[in-house]
Amino acid sequence: MKKRITLAMLFVVTALFAQEESEKKVSINGSIDAYYQSYLNTSDNLNQSFGTSFADRSGFALGMANVIASYHGKKTGVVADLVFGPRGIDAVGGDNDIFVNQLYAYWNASENITLTLGRFNTYLGYEVISPTGNFNYSTSYLFSNGPFSHLGLKADFDLGNDVSLMLAIMNATDVYDNMTGDYAFGAQLGFAGQFLNLYYDNEDVLGFEIDYTGGFDLSEDVFLGINGAYQTSEDAGFYGVALYPQLATSETFSLGLRGEIFGMHAKNVDDLPNVLGLTLTGSYTIEDLTIKPEIRLDSWSNDMPYLDADSNASDKLAAFTLAAIYTF
Repeated sequence: MKKRITLAMLFVVTALFAQEESEKKVSINGSIDAYYQSYLNTSDNLNQSFGTSFADRSGFALGMANVIASYHGKKTGVVADLVFGPRGIDAVGGDNDIFVNQLYAYWNASENITLTLGRFNTYLGYEVISPTGNFNYSTSYLFSNGPFSHLGLKADFDLGNDVSLMLAIMNATDVYDNMTGDYAFGAQLGFAGQFLNLYYDNEDVLGFEIDYTGGFDLSEDVFLGINGAYQTSEDAGFYGVALYPQLATSETFSLGLRGEIFGMHAKNVDDLPNVLGLTLTGSYTIEDLTIKPEIRLDSWSNDMPYLDADSNASDKLAAFTLAAIYTF
C-alpha cells in the first residue's frame, strides 16, 4: 500500500512538473533588412543625408540583423534582443558589432500589474528602432531626436475599460552607466490606443518631454497615425507633429504617407529653422518578405543644410529608397 501511495505521489508530482514546464514557452524571432538609396536632386557622392536616424547611406547598404530570444513562464519571463549591423550601431553610437537593444525580465505580479526591470525600448513616440515596427523605412525627426531606449524599472497597470497606466524610474535616457546618482522619471496614460507620454530627467540629458501617440481606423482600409511632441532641456529643445495616413489596397500591398513638421526652439533666439518632411512609402508583402519602395522630400524653412548637384547650398533634399525586410 505504501509503495502504491509513493508511486501515486510521484506520478502527481511528475504531472504537475510537466504541466508547469508546458506553460513556459521559449521563442526565437527577429528580422534582417537591407536597402538601396539614391538622391534625386543631388549627387550620391557628396556625403550628405537627411540627418535622421538610419537609412542615411547612398548606394547599397545594410540595415541590421535582429535576433530576439524570449522565455515566458506563467508569471515571469525574460527577453534578450540583440542587434548586429549599422542600424543598431547608429541607435547607440560607437562602433560595436553587437548592440543590446533590449534585455529585461518581467513579473506579472497580478492580472493587472506587470513589473519590468532592465533595458527596454522607449515608450515615447510613434516609431521604433526595428524596421518591422514602422510603416516607413526611413525615420522621422521626432523619433531621431527623442530617446531610443531606457534602463530601469517600470510598472504597467491595466485599469480596465481600455485604460492603462505606466510609471517608471530609470537612468537618464540612453545612459547605461549611472555615475552621478541622478535618475529619470517616466509615465504613460493610455486609453483605447491613444497614449499621453511624459519624461523628465534633472541631468538635462533630455530634460522634459511630453508626447502624444495614437491612431484611428477611419475605415476598414484606411488608418491614420498621429504623433506630436514638445521637448525642452535648459533653454533649448524641439517640437513637432507627424501624421501617418495609410491605405491598404489589397491583402499584400499598402501605401502610406508620413507628413512631418519639426522645429527647434531656444531661449532668446528667434526664427530658428523648421523642416517639412514628406515620405511616401509602399509596402508589398510576399510571405515573410516585405519590399518597401520609398520617396522622401525634406524642405527647410530658412536654412540651407544640403548641397545640390552643383555643390551649391540647398534647402531641399529628395531621395528614392528601396528596402527589403525579412522577418522570421
